[in-house]
Amino acid sequence: MATQVKSIAVLNAKTGKSDELRDLLEGMISPSRAEPGNLKYEIWQDRTDPNRFILDEVYADEDAVEAHRASLHYQDYRAQASSLADRTVFLLKPVI
Repeated sequence: MATQVKSIAVLNAKTGKSDELRDLLEGMISPSRAEPGNLKYEIWQDRTDPNRFILDEVYADEDAVEAHRASLHYQDYRAQASSLADRTVFLLKPVI
């Protein structure tokens, strides 16, 4: 039985890079949601710190996560993200 995978990424924009980061993240929405194994892809912005963005993603299984990471749009995002933000990712499994 395949186990869904939830990914939470916290991105703190570097000084003066918040708008660029937001544009990069918004560009990920359509292609990520179109992936066969993607069940959810949302971007949130912290209400108290507008430089902090949260990616909330759910994938059908580990294979879907790997397919996402292998995609061209993800590779492009990763190539740019480190210059725009400090990033922490949590990969989660369901408890119940």
